[in-house]
Amino acid sequence: MTTTDTAVPEPSPEQAALFARVRRMMLIAGLTTALAICAVLIAVGYRLFKSEGRAAEAASDVTAILPKGAKIVSTGLAGDRLVVSLDVGGVIEIRTFDAHTLKPAGRLKFANEP
Repeated sequence: MTTTDTAVPEPSPEQAALFARVRRMMLIAGLTTALAICAVLIAVGYRLFKSEGRAAEAASDVTAILPKGAKIVSTGLAGDRLVVSLDVGGVIEIRTFDAHTLKPAGRLKFANEP
């Protein structure tokens, strides 16, 4: 035996059990990490796959017809909705459109109490 060789003693039964337990926990952690990475990749792939069909629809030109004398007060985005606030003869109206297809999604009118 040379001076650079070191003797590694056999682990005691408690140490062997501890090593086995650590290996098992590392295996569980590795499998959990791999499962999480797969879930993220599947979610990203799903989102990319579902958004491919919307690109062609959103490229079309759309003309929204407003009531006579209506003025656009403001516009904004809320999630995947386009929100347009209108002033129609002194009455405020909010119209929402799907941001991907630009089809009307809803309409909200405000009226004053008599």
